Amino acid sequence: MTALYAPARPRLTWINRITRVRPEPVLLASGVALVPWLYVLARTLPSTARVAHWNAAWAGLDALESLGLLSTAVLRLRGDDRHRLTAAATGALLVVDAWFDTVTAASGGELAGAVAMALGAELPLAAVCAALALGFPRSTPQVSPGSPPTTASPRPPQSTRT
Repeated sequence: MTALYAPARPRLTWINRITRVRPEPVLLASGVALVPWLYVLARTLPSTARVAHWNAAWAGLDALESLGLLSTAVLRLRGDDRHRLTAAATGALLVVDAWFDTVTAASGGELAGAVAMALGAELPLAAVCAALALGFPRSTPQVSPGSPPTTASPRPPQSTRT
C-alpha cells in the first residue's frame, strides 16, 4: 500500500539529459576539431565578399550589446547575481564587435576610427563586463591613514518591500 504514496520520479527535461553527460570531452573534442577547420577557412575563403543585409547584421550586433549592457546594469542594481551571466555574454559580444570592426575596416581613416572605437569603448567595456562576470568586488573600502582596517563584511542590500 505504501507504493501508492511513493513520490513520482521527476521527469528528465532536455537540460537534465545534457547535464547527465560529462561535457568536458565534447568541449575538448570540438575545440580540437576546429583547429584544422580554421586552416581550411583561412586558405579557402575569399578575402573580400559582397554581403546582403550588412546593415542589419551590424545593427543587430549593436542592439544585442545594448540589451546586454542594460540588462547587466538592471540585474546588478537589483542585487541579482545573474548579472554575471549577462556580463559574460555582453563582454564576448563587445570583443567580437571590436574584432570585426577593425578587420573589416578599410585602411586609412576608417581603420583609425575602428581602432579608436575598439580601444576607447568596446574593449574597456568588455573588461568591465569580464570583471563583473568573474565577481570582482564592487569597490574596495577606503581606509584613512592610522585607522584600523575593518574586518566586517559588507551588509547585503536592504529590501524596500514592506
